[in-house]
Amino acid sequence: MTEMVKIDTNLVFEVTEFLWYEADLLDRKDYDTWLDLWTERGLYILPIDGDSDDYANQLNLCYDDAKMRKDRIGRFQQGFSISSAPPAQTVRTISRIVVDDVMGDTITVRAAEHLIEDKFGRQRVWAANAKYTLIKTETGFKLDQKIVTLLNSDGMLNSFSYLF
Repeated sequence: MTEMVKIDTNLVFEVTEFLWYEADLLDRKDYDTWLDLWTERGLYILPIDGDSDDYANQLNLCYDDAKMRKDRIGRFQQGFSISSAPPAQTVRTISRIVVDDVMGDTITVRAAEHLIEDKFGRQRVWAANAKYTLIKTETGFKLDQKIVTLLNSDGMLNSFSYLF
């Protein structure tokens, strides 16, 4: 059993507020504001192999640096991706938020995510474990890394026209 680390409850509240804010931006498709949440070196990763953490040397559904994030958002916004025309409506819930570590201004967090997609009159449910590396700045948190491992990431996946 993993030992529970005592973390400042104000920090947990601030982190939770940030993660909920990010989820709200994604549900509202406010992608330009979402892009501003990132550090320049930040990575958005959707791995296929949930048991490995060598993301740079494995096949991933997404492995986006700043340029790739911007390009992906551009495809969503311009409708150049067949999977994004029309865009799906989403509702996501972020829960089980656990602050794993705090080292200076760097905070590592784990959370559960449930995303419900509605498109073409049908709904699909996705469940995932998310890991975040946040950097605390004078203006708030910045995403330095977000790794979302879908529960069925190594199984059959349909196309999706949104971010997790």
